Amino acid sequence: MATLEAKIGKEHEVAAFLKSALPLVEAELGTVSWFAIRMSSTTFGIFDVFHDEASRDAHLAGDAAKALMVKAPELFSQPPKIEKVDVLASTLS
Repeated sequence: MATLEAKIGKEHEVAAFLKSALPLVEAELGTVSWFAIRMSSTTFGIFDVFHDEASRDAHLAGDAAKALMVKAPELFSQPPKIEKVDVLASTLS
C-alpha cells in the first residue's frame, strides 16, 4: 500500500502518471491486482496484490516503482509512504 500526497497544482499530473503506470504493472507476472486510487483532492494511493513475497519484492524493485521514485520530487509534497500489508481475506480468487 502506498500513500501519495500531491503537490498543490500537480493533482492532474499525479492522476495521469498513475494511469500511465498500468502497462508497466501489467507486465509483472507476480502482480495479481493493482489499483491506483484517489482518496481526496490531493491524496492518492496504490494498492497491490501479489502471489508471494518474492513477487512483492520484484514489484518494489521494478519499473513502475522506479518511475514513481524518479517522479516523486516533482509531483509529491512528501516522499511516498510505502507499507507492506498482508491481505487477510478477499474476494479475489
